[in-house]
Amino acid sequence: MTKEKHQLKAQVRTLLGRKVKQLRKDGLLPATIYGKGFDSISVQINLIEAEKIFNEVGESGLVELMVDEKEKLPILFRNPQYHPIDEKLIHIDCYKVNLKEKISAMVPIEFIGESQAVKDGNTLVTVTDEVEVEALPADLPESIEVDLTVLENLESTITVADLKIDKSKVEILTDAEQLIAKVEEPRVEEEEPAAEVSPEDVEVTAQKGEQDDSEEKSEEKEE
Repeated sequence: MTKEKHQLKAQVRTLLGRKVKQLRKDGLLPATIYGKGFDSISVQINLIEAEKIFNEVGESGLVELMVDEKEKLPILFRNPQYHPIDEKLIHIDCYKVNLKEKISAMVPIEFIGESQAVKDGNTLVTVTDEVEVEALPADLPESIEVDLTVLENLESTITVADLKIDKSKVEILTDAEQLIAKVEEPRVEEEEPAAEVSPEDVEVTAQKGEQDDSEEKSEEKEE
C-alpha cells in the first residue's frame, strides 16, 4: 500500500520565549526546524493541521514542510510537548532529514484482530508497543501491524522476530527476542477468609457483657 504524502505549511516566526503564548491563543503551534548541517529555524504552524498530521504519522512518518511558500523541507516530528491540563500540543521539533541517508526511529505497533484465547476468557498482555527501526526516511513505516489472531492458546507468543516488514528496506534494531504480546489466564482475586470465632472467644465476650451490665446497675443504685 502506498503511503499517503503529508504536507504542512509553516511560517518563520519572530515571537520567541514567553511571547509564544500569544501564538497558541491564535491557534498557531510554535516549532523549531533543525538538522545535521542545517541552521535551526523557529517557525509557526497551524495547530489543528499539525495535530491532525502528527496523530497520523507520529515520529516516524515523513512530512513535507513548506516554509514561507518558498522552501520544501522533508522532516520528521520529534519531541512533542503537551499542555499539562488540556493536553494540546504546545511545541514540537521538526527534524530535517537527508532523503539519501538512513535514519533510526521508534515506530508504534498497531494491534489488529482478536485472539481466540482471549475469546475463550483469557487475558491479553501487551509488553511492547513500539520498536526501533532503521531505514531511508521515505521507507520508514508509520506503524507496524501485529495480528493477534495468531495467539491461539496460552503457549502462543508474539516477538519482534515475528513482525512482518519489508526487510529489503527496513531493519529492526530492537532485539528479535523481545516479547510483544502473549495471553495469560485471568487473575482471580482470592477473598480473605472470614475470621474464625472460637467458643472460648464467645464465652469471654458474654462474660464481659454481663460484667458491664452489673456495673451499670451498681452505678444506678448509688445514684
